[in-house]
Amino acid sequence: MSRGDVDLSVLDAGGEGRLLILLHGLAGSATEMIATADALTDSFHVVALDQRGHGRSTRRPADLSRSAFVDDVVAVIDLFSAAEPATLVGQSMGAHTAFLTASAHPDRVSDLVMLEGHAQGGRPGEAAAVGTFFASWPTPFADPDAALAFLGDSPLSCAWITDLVDADGGLSPRFDADVMATTLEDVHRPQWTAWESLTVPTLVVFGRDGMFSAAQRDELIARRPQTRRADLTRGSHDAHLDATDEWIAALRRHLVGVHPSPAQPTSGPPSRQ
Repeated sequence: MSRGDVDLSVLDAGGEGRLLILLHGLAGSATEMIATADALTDSFHVVALDQRGHGRSTRRPADLSRSAFVDDVVAVIDLFSAAEPATLVGQSMGAHTAFLTASAHPDRVSDLVMLEGHAQGGRPGEAAAVGTFFASWPTPFADPDAALAFLGDSPLSCAWITDLVDADGGLSPRFDADVMATTLEDVHRPQWTAWESLTVPTLVVFGRDGMFSAAQRDELIARRPQTRRADLTRGSHDAHLDATDEWIAALRRHLVGVHPSPAQPTSGPPSRQ
């Protein structure tokens, strides 16, 4: 789909039911959300968006503001589910996009799930450091083995390698380092007002070995006490990749509680973890 001068790639995983949109993290793509999508198509119509600057969407969009990312999500909702609100599920930067969308457009979002997302912002220089890391990749890689030798074999690295595109005489990522740094600068601005004004049912999920300290996790809930929280017994910042089963179980418990089907009656909200 196109929105202005930006082409947006949307992976339609299919399924019947209400619309559920999956939003990947920084330097990721819809491809890494396929396992999550496949687990939900029995109850939802699931789509995964390549956010602008990522994946198969426009690689170097002029506008990398948070509001542009939010407007992209609203456009996807308009395309697939103009008549009713959608569930948003995001990881890291995707979680940030999701909660900003839900805060700004509560009539378009029914509920929200954030994996390893936060509203606190980041440290000075952190976005630039991330850009420097991506710029250090010796691309193009000659082949997948060369990419593996440099990036390692972690689940996140394997997701990056799977997503490499054949270009410039080798394999290159589907993103540019400077675009990632610019995108992250906006993500790292505190968004407590948007967080505290959220009105839709919200679950936050943290990996055991994720990015945020215990104090940071607690503050997110303290700032919005009605938020439900699930702490996984394993998993990193990318728990959708390295603790997939537990992540999906927590996600499904939330979804059943918010969207009970006739075959799955619930006597109350899902238990807090």
